[in-house]
Amino acid sequence: MAARRANLRSRRAYTPLVTDPTPADETPVCSSRGCRAPASWALRWNNPRLHTPDRRKTWLACPAHRSSLGDFLDARGFLREVAALPGSHTLEA
Repeated sequence: MAARRANLRSRRAYTPLVTDPTPADETPVCSSRGCRAPASWALRWNNPRLHTPDRRKTWLACPAHRSSLGDFLDARGFLREVAALPGSHTLEA
């Protein structure tokens, strides 16, 4: 039975876990589901049960979703830092 499971796993389509970085000429987009607004914030987080303390994953957020995404991560103890994206209007205010 274990051999059959291994065969089924090997037939599945490969989906990369890491996406390519956004090219410099493209505007970063909010990570909230369905939102296509330009991102102004980087929410850096990690899951301490899965990641080493120095590893950071990043969600991007528009001003409208900064608090909801941050609250989601913070409630789970994952949020490590929030930083304005370079070139965002957030830094100009």
